Order: sequence, then C-alpha cells, then structure tokens
Amino acid sequence: MNSFLCRVKQFLKSEDGPTATEYAVMLALIIIIALGAISALGTKVSTVFTNIEAELPDGAG
Repeated sequence: MNSFLCRVKQFLKSEDGPTATEYAVMLALIIIIALGAISALGTKVSTVFTNIEAELPDGAG
C-alpha cells in the first residue's frame, strides 16, 4: 500500500502530463491558424490570377 501512495504522489508531482497537453493544445491552435491563413490567401491569389487571365489577350491572332 505504501508503494502505491508513493507512486500516486510521484504522479501528482510529475509535470509530464500537463506539459504534453499544453503542447497538444498549442499545436492544435497553430494548425487552425495556418489553415485559416492558407484558405484566406488561397482565395485572394485565385482572384488575382483570374483578373490577370481576363486582362491577357486571347492569342487567337
């Protein structure tokens, strides 16, 4: 029983679990922000290329 209590105390003092959780949350936030930025930039770049294509001559000369 004493070794069990020692293991429980050691587990509660250990910071490995919370640290891993914090890294997982940070990674999830970074992924969400990156996906939002990529989709926003993708739409703008697509619009720019569409406008450029509309201004180019047909080439049926």
